[in-house]
Amino acid sequence: MKRWRLHPAADAQLSAAVVGDVLAGIGTPHLAASCLAAMHRVMPVTFCTVFGVDATGRIETVSAASSYGHTAERTAERYVAQRFDRLDPHMAWLAARKLPKRAQLWMGHQHGDEVADPAYRAACYGDVGIRERSSVLLLRPSGQRVAVSFYRSLAQPEFGEADFGVIAAHATLLADAASAHSRSAAAVHEAAAPTLASRLLTLSLREREVIGHLMAGRTAKETARVLGVELSTVRTHQYRAFRRLGIRTQKELLRGAMPAAVTAS
Repeated sequence: MKRWRLHPAADAQLSAAVVGDVLAGIGTPHLAASCLAAMHRVMPVTFCTVFGVDATGRIETVSAASSYGHTAERTAERYVAQRFDRLDPHMAWLAARKLPKRAQLWMGHQHGDEVADPAYRAACYGDVGIRERSSVLLLRPSGQRVAVSFYRSLAQPEFGEADFGVIAAHATLLADAASAHSRSAAAVHEAAAPTLASRLLTLSLREREVIGHLMAGRTAKETARVLGVELSTVRTHQYRAFRRLGIRTQKELLRGAMPAAVTAS
């Protein structure tokens, strides 16, 4: 396991397609998918995750994407549910650092067999066939910690110096996108209602996806079209999510209202 400070060149020339892919995910439920698509243009990776934690340790950004299926998304659910961020060497290391006067960027690299906790190692590496990850790490003066990570499976070659160079060249773009995402409308709604934010983490992957679209202002019909599913399917996930969140309407969701008269199941 190793980490090193990044000092990206201000005049780095990035592909317009890569930049477009990353920016397209800001403020949507698909930030990690956009970052994964961008990296696929320049290097092979299997998963991408984006995690953000505020100064109090509250998880404020969770996004994950897989090159196949929904393995990364399910893994992220376990990461959040079991609070593996507290055991994550990179996130714990950032938390222990003195707050900088200016935002700092770091690169981190870790193999699965370097993870000490067996449950964390199994959930995020062994059980899903992942060998290693390379991460762009951001520490802000506010105490916010962000990790944008790319993973390679056992079937892929190990990350090398050339790969680290590619990720480093895109580090500022990735960090800025994660920060902008945390300031997006959906993140603002969560920050305004910590109770709602904590309950969002209890939803299933599909329920969170539907709620993400509704928080972005889309109707159920528009959400069904974007996801490529039947309207009745969206309505079912919406109904279950609303019950768990303790709300009745999309309007309450958008303003972060948690009426005491409604009890989440």
